[in-house]
Amino acid sequence: MSTHAQDWSKYPAPLPPIAPSPSVAADAERHRRYYLSVRMKFAFTVATALAWSIVSYLLARRWVHDLAAVEGNFLAMLMIFGIAILPGFMNAFLVAGLLFDRRPKRRPIPDAELPGITVLVAAYNEEESILSTLSSIDKQHYGGTLEVIVINDGSTDGTMDKLRTVRYPWLHVIDLKCNGGKANALNVGLRHATQPLTITLDADSYLYRHALRRLVERYLSDPPNTAAVAGAVLVRNSRLNLITRMQEWDYFHGIAAVKRLQSLFQGTLVAQGAFSLYRTDILRQVGGWPECVGEDIVLTWAILRLGHRVGYCEDAVTFTNAPTTFHQFIRQRQRWSRGLIEAFKTHWELLFQRRMSTLFIWWNLLFPYMDLVYTLVFIPGLILACFGIYWLAGPMTLLVLPMAGLVNYLMFFIQSRMFRAQGLKVRHNPLGLLVYTLFYGIVLQPGCVLGYAAELLRMRKRWGTK
Repeated sequence: MSTHAQDWSKYPAPLPPIAPSPSVAADAERHRRYYLSVRMKFAFTVATALAWSIVSYLLARRWVHDLAAVEGNFLAMLMIFGIAILPGFMNAFLVAGLLFDRRPKRRPIPDAELPGITVLVAAYNEEESILSTLSSIDKQHYGGTLEVIVINDGSTDGTMDKLRTVRYPWLHVIDLKCNGGKANALNVGLRHATQPLTITLDADSYLYRHALRRLVERYLSDPPNTAAVAGAVLVRNSRLNLITRMQEWDYFHGIAAVKRLQSLFQGTLVAQGAFSLYRTDILRQVGGWPECVGEDIVLTWAILRLGHRVGYCEDAVTFTNAPTTFHQFIRQRQRWSRGLIEAFKTHWELLFQRRMSTLFIWWNLLFPYMDLVYTLVFIPGLILACFGIYWLAGPMTLLVLPMAGLVNYLMFFIQSRMFRAQGLKVRHNPLGLLVYTLFYGIVLQPGCVLGYAAELLRMRKRWGTK
């Protein structure tokens, strides 16, 4: 059955906004004189990034001139902007934004006031992890009404046999005989959801303590136009091999920092399916998850297109299994890249919305161009530089490095502080950090280019679970 044809009138109404408590209101009043509005922070952040970019361009004019003598002015500008100027702008924006970022306090909610939640778990061949995932949900001890719907999406292993061995009062299992993909499985679960908030969780994830409560409290503490909140997803199997060690830093550093920044400026662009909260009525209003490769990014953009806000809760943590082989890793990132193109195809109107988060939409629009320049220009340029030919990558390329180093330091400092607050410790993983810093882009960005090409050429889609 199509979710678009479903009659949602019998389902519960959305939660009304919860007014701040008197103590919270009084605290806000005391600090009002010291408050810098989000729009002012945004203006300062953009101005800082532009200033850095202008200085970088002035310093790079000699480089542009030398390259133009070989490639012509247009190609020279296209290359230099893709290699140095735009990455420099983005790194400067990240630094300034992270320095301005002050996470709003999450208001504690008594158990009696916690809203009911439905947790959807789409499972395909997850016999090794599904019971651990359910155990982590049970250990949450969520104070409100809890409903967990596991959708066995035509698994060919022992996933269903494992599910038959457990009995939880909150657990419901739907056994689909044929594999229809993650979007279809989640939509089946959505049709059975009875609570006003819906949370998605990957079947190989493990929730850290209080993750469900924190995610809900973040939603209730955020502005009333918030329709979804992304949780923090970190790597569970980082000690397995070099591939997972490298990804640990990507999740811990890059992905988390970008989500913090996007939520600061009121527009997290991806409420990832691995662990996110949504208003159930909004999910049904947009028709659920679309049947595509990047169902979570397309869904998130549909929510943003309606004018809603998508937040981020940095301390609602789940640990998930990252791809363990190079082939799986590249396929995952190709799916993410295809999802970005799908989102632009479906929701291109977001490019023209008058809101701060529109900058991030344009930012994402530049990714295919930058990844292409990096793949076809920067990587060959590095090879040429090894032989003393500095047309494409030379000393001026180092302009990007100071800001990139500052970004990584800030991300590590911020994330480490969040870890300490939760009683977690950053794993000792220097080899993974070294590979992530020096070689991640060389592996990742060509893979992204292949993903963009696959979507633009409408190649056969492979329904993934992540």
